[in-house]
This record gives sequence, C-alpha cells and structure tokens, in this order.
Amino acid sequence: MKKTLITEISLQELKDFLSQHHEKSFRAKQIMEWLWKKGVSSFDEMSNLSLSLRELLTQHFELNRIKIEQELKSVDGTVKFVFLLHDNCLIEGVLIPSSHRITACISSQAGCPLGCKFCATGSMGFKRNLHYSEIFDQFLLMNQKAKEYFDKNISNIVYMGMGEPLLNYDNVLKSIELLTSKEGQELSPSRITLSTVGIISEIKRLVDDGFKSGLAISLHSADEKIRKQLMPVENKNPLPALQEAIRYFSEKTGERITLEYLMLQNINDTLQDAEKLSKFCRAFPVKINIIEYNPSKYSEYKASYPDKIKQFADYLESKNMIVNLRKSKGRDIAAACGQLAAT
Repeated sequence: MKKTLITEISLQELKDFLSQHHEKSFRAKQIMEWLWKKGVSSFDEMSNLSLSLRELLTQHFELNRIKIEQELKSVDGTVKFVFLLHDNCLIEGVLIPSSHRITACISSQAGCPLGCKFCATGSMGFKRNLHYSEIFDQFLLMNQKAKEYFDKNISNIVYMGMGEPLLNYDNVLKSIELLTSKEGQELSPSRITLSTVGIISEIKRLVDDGFKSGLAISLHSADEKIRKQLMPVENKNPLPALQEAIRYFSEKTGERITLEYLMLQNINDTLQDAEKLSKFCRAFPVKINIIEYNPSKYSEYKASYPDKIKQFADYLESKNMIVNLRKSKGRDIAAACGQLAAT
C-alpha cells in the first residue's frame, strides 16, 4: 500500500481518516501539534497517542522530514546547512548570528528558474518547488542547531535562500502560516521577511491576501537596461510596473518595504545609478540595503570598491533615505548572499 505524506494533509482530512478508523476526532489536533509545534520525526514520538493509533498512522502515512546532509561553520560564526530532501534533491539554508538576534535564511525552491547573472543558485537551473513542510522543516532543524551552537532560538526568518518565493506562492504562504500560527511555532509575522526579485502580479496578490510579514525587493538597478542585463525577470516585470506594485503594497499595508541593492563594480555603482535609484523610490517609503557582492565561480562580476559604495550610500542619505550597509557573512563557506548552490 502506497503511504501518504502526513505533512501534506489538512486537519479536516486527518479528522476524516480517524473517524473512518473509529478513532476520536480530537486526536487530529494532537497529531498536528506533534507535527507543527514539536516537530517530531517519527510517530513513535507522539507519546500521548495510544500504541494502536501510532501503529495505524505508521501503516497509512509517511513522515519524511528533511535531513541535514552537511553543515559548515564560518570564521564569523555563520553556519551553512545542506539539506537532503526525500527525492535526493539538495537545498541550502543558513544561520546568521549577531549580537542581538539569530536569523535563519531559508530556501523556497530547489534551484531557481530566473537565472540572475550574479547569483550562484541561478546557475543550477530549476529542479522543483519545495512543499510547505520542507520549508517548515528547515526552520525546525536550524532552530535545533541555533540552540546547540548559540544557546538561543531563531529570532528572525528571511526567505532569501535558494529560489524565488513568489513563484512558489501557495507553499510559501502556508509555511508562514504554520510558523506564525498558534498551532505551529507562534512566531511574530513581523519577524519574517519575504524577498522577491519583483513578481508584480504576486506582490499585489500578497496585499489582497492580507500578508502581514515584511517584503524585500531585490532591485539591484533602477535602470531598465542594466536590470535586464543582470536579471532576465525585468523583461516581464518592468521597472515602471514594479514601482507601481511597490507603491500599491505600501499604501495598502502601511508598511515600509526594503530594497536590496547589490553593488557591482562598473555596472551599477555610479552616482548616476544612485540618482536613478532615489528617483525610483520617490513613490513610496523605503529602506535601502546596500549589499557587498560575494564572488562566485559561476559569475564574472566584481565587487565595487569601498569608496564607491560609500559615495553611493552618502548620496542616498543626502536625499533623506534610510540606508544600511550590509556586511557579508559566511563568505568563506559560500554561505553569503548569492553564493548558495548546493554543490
């Protein structure tokens, strides 16, 4: 008999199953708590269920949690994990410690279909979307490791690992629901940030679906020609329409979005580029994260010089914009922004 993945069925489906086998329906809620709050990896761990019920579950269901295949620790404390999925796909996630928080960077796809020229993940091609349980499992495993390495729980989650979250919309939002719900991990939605290259239709869909977490846009240029060169997604999601979608998100939610800007030597790092960026941002409140480029064997780009980065940031600040210079972490273990490739 082919077994069903128990993490892929709803509470109601589980209740129906239990009813068909003459078990009390309230057991379904207990089982869900074991899955999404306690994160067990076997039915035997569900200690408040009878032995007969645990055997029934074992007969009909599988519980294929993802597994840690490899972990690497950086000199700066960052830890990268290679996760093995049930079909032997590999994905990566990263724990990023700082003085006041532990951030988990998680993946939403195995590979990525978008092919951004500066990103190692894009060189892998696209294998498949992750199921919400596989996204959720990354948090569970990394939270265990956060307590082991840092004696702290994960405080923040960023969907900035492998893949484009908005191309796996339903699974990503279901994973956020599980991470934030009372039945799941009860994290604050404000502690979660979803990062997208700017899939316009889905940004608007987030608003209409009552999205409560943070939104970050990987922009990297406010010049359409340069952005097309860096990011093929620009062809179907042009900057003027993206600007309007961001304005719509900001007006409807009242939230300040974050723009991520990767500084590439002689590509997008001039004062003219900074001026174009400031004009792009006039339509909405924004925070700019300026990111150092991290070398990759898959890309020929080079990092901007420190003085160019400073001039760029100073110009934006002169326009009363909020600017953060993000220092790369985990570069020595290929765990920094743009380096995840699961190879």
